[in-house]
Amino acid sequence: MQPFVLPDFYMPYPARLNPNVDRAREHSREWADEMGFFEPQGGRHIWDESDLGKHDYGLMCAYTHPDCDGPELDLVTDWYVWVFYFDDHFLELYKRPQDKAGAKAYLDRLPAFMPVECGLMPEPTNPVERGLADLWTRTVPRMSTGWRRRFARSTQNLLEESLWELSHITTGQVANPIEYIEMRRKVGGAPWSADIVEHANGMEVPDNLAATRPIRVLKETFADAVHLRNDLFSYQREVEEEGELSNSVLVFERFLGYSTQRAADTVNELLTSRLQQFEHTALTEVPELLALTGADPAQAAAVTAYAKGLQDWQSGGHEWHMRSSRYMNQEARRPLGGPTGLGTVTAGLGRVRQHSHIPHEETGPLPLPTLSVPFPLRLNPNLQGAREAIRVWARSTGMVAPTSTYQTPGGALWSKRDLETFDFALCAAGLDPDGPAAELNLGSLWLTWGTYADDYYPAVFSRGKDLPGAIAQAQRLSRLMPIDESELGELPAPANPMETGLAELWQRATATMATAHKRRLRTTVEGMVEAWIWEVSNEIVGRIPDPVDYVEMRRDTFGAPLTMELARIKHGELVPPELYRSRVVQDLENTAADYCCMLNDLFSFQKEIQFEGERHNIVLVVDNFLRCGRERAVELVADLMAARLEQFQHVIAYELPAFYADRAVEPPVRAVLDRRARELQDWIAAILNWHRAVGRYKEPDLYRRFRPTRAQAVAIEGPTGIGTGASHVDDLIATQH
Repeated sequence: MQPFVLPDFYMPYPARLNPNVDRAREHSREWADEMGFFEPQGGRHIWDESDLGKHDYGLMCAYTHPDCDGPELDLVTDWYVWVFYFDDHFLELYKRPQDKAGAKAYLDRLPAFMPVECGLMPEPTNPVERGLADLWTRTVPRMSTGWRRRFARSTQNLLEESLWELSHITTGQVANPIEYIEMRRKVGGAPWSADIVEHANGMEVPDNLAATRPIRVLKETFADAVHLRNDLFSYQREVEEEGELSNSVLVFERFLGYSTQRAADTVNELLTSRLQQFEHTALTEVPELLALTGADPAQAAAVTAYAKGLQDWQSGGHEWHMRSSRYMNQEARRPLGGPTGLGTVTAGLGRVRQHSHIPHEETGPLPLPTLSVPFPLRLNPNLQGAREAIRVWARSTGMVAPTSTYQTPGGALWSKRDLETFDFALCAAGLDPDGPAAELNLGSLWLTWGTYADDYYPAVFSRGKDLPGAIAQAQRLSRLMPIDESELGELPAPANPMETGLAELWQRATATMATAHKRRLRTTVEGMVEAWIWEVSNEIVGRIPDPVDYVEMRRDTFGAPLTMELARIKHGELVPPELYRSRVVQDLENTAADYCCMLNDLFSFQKEIQFEGERHNIVLVVDNFLRCGRERAVELVADLMAARLEQFQHVIAYELPAFYADRAVEPPVRAVLDRRARELQDWIAAILNWHRAVGRYKEPDLYRRFRPTRAQAVAIEGPTGIGTGASHVDDLIATQH
């Protein structure tokens, strides 16, 4: 009996079969035999020829790479035979016996067989090492160093994060949804598959574009869709037969309290959403990227071929899942019709929902769930001085006016009363409770500027539906952050308070900063501004974001990476960059960021949805995706916050100490990372306290700021002639309503 009926899948691209399929099958059988894949390992059966024949990886690769020639298809198929063999080899030798120490020793040797510069390798001691050594030697010579680094990193992630799956089986822990999506990308191997697409195409994504948001989203949406589809087909084998806990259907069962069938249907809806996010990115963000970066025809062709290759992989991978004996596919229905068929109508319902929200819904105040954090609030004793520093600085940059001019793009967005009500110094004093006065003042000014700019983008560019203006403004902001003297000649004269504030703040913050720190800080600010442009783009087309895209972009729109980068700069260079990039440290920072981002969305719901007409709020995103109602959406957001907070505490209590031991981290470096964990505890407590204390999100203040009376509107605009003032006032009141 199947545990659920497979849902109807969205797949508008037809699968195509490479004519070299039989050649690839025969070659992969001979290659696997030569590598020793059919020999028992540690007294355990892994594969024999019949296993390989039943799985039919030659057919899979012929479907997922329909256009490459015979020798290339042979190589691609060998890679997939190797990676599936590794998965089963790891299962039998380490997962089933739950041998974490042996697994770590086994995995630690594998990077030596992927030298980026094609150096010497150690002697292989098992079929996995032998196969990797052979494949690496055959694959990388014609590829650039940038691609080799990306591919080595993807392969290493795929291998190393198998320990994450093993640890969850050992502890009986089922991941929360955000944790699962993040980890599945590494464990599941689809980012690795995306890198192989470049090799099969014979065209690499240019290095200067590979890390940009559009290319990153193509890769991530591709990966998520591949993994979610695989989870649906492999649930019976993985969960019921092998005792796996890493499956999205199981994650949704546990977290949402759904039946297995309803959980499977919801996973399929998320799969559809990720595929449609891929399409949206390919058709809107990628052309914009190519234009803005001045990509030449060869670069544009490589990016287009990459997107098409990922699309081919999706349709071919689905067809293989429908056919392979490895998966639960009895009674599976073919994907719903093509672009003009029934499937387009059914899958289009999700797209319709994404565009169905009517702005300025009268929500009223959102009933807040009980929120508590186990970390004490500590406030910097220099708080009052920071308040005065903000007041003087905001006035000098033109950010505040005697009365609010919220509708005036060239002037101040805030009034003096607004600035006092927002009390950014209170937040900064909790974020940095032990810092000296000068450090606290600087942190307070960064918070002030970041929030002002965050208000400016929707007020000016979203409301004005001005995407080119938003992009041009971002380019000017980048030029206001020079790295060295060579860039000073390109410095534009500030044209608005946001530019004046950044120019002054950058000069103050970076006067004695190392060049590497300046570059990282500028990149972080640019990432935040890019995220605001993403919001503007969605608002212009009236689109509620895909839930995964929203959670990941929310960290940038909230400014979490900026405050974290400023904290890292204070720590100096003692911690190697690779440790900051490690899964454990990333989990530490992302769990804290997600908790605070969702906290902000709860408090700001009425401000954003009712008064600003926004579509970027986790409560709205959850309600729109699950169709669960506002009250249930709030409950689920609170549950997700609690899960991320629990994960944050688990990382500190268990994963960081194990990480130190595994990596042989020196005591001084441990001390810095332990301090970082304590800073994040202060961060969470401070942000919760600030949201509760200030008036920025309270209904009376919202009516004062966003819905002025006629007398207030006259004070803001001021009549300039007979009849002129009245019409301006009427326009202002109308737009605010």
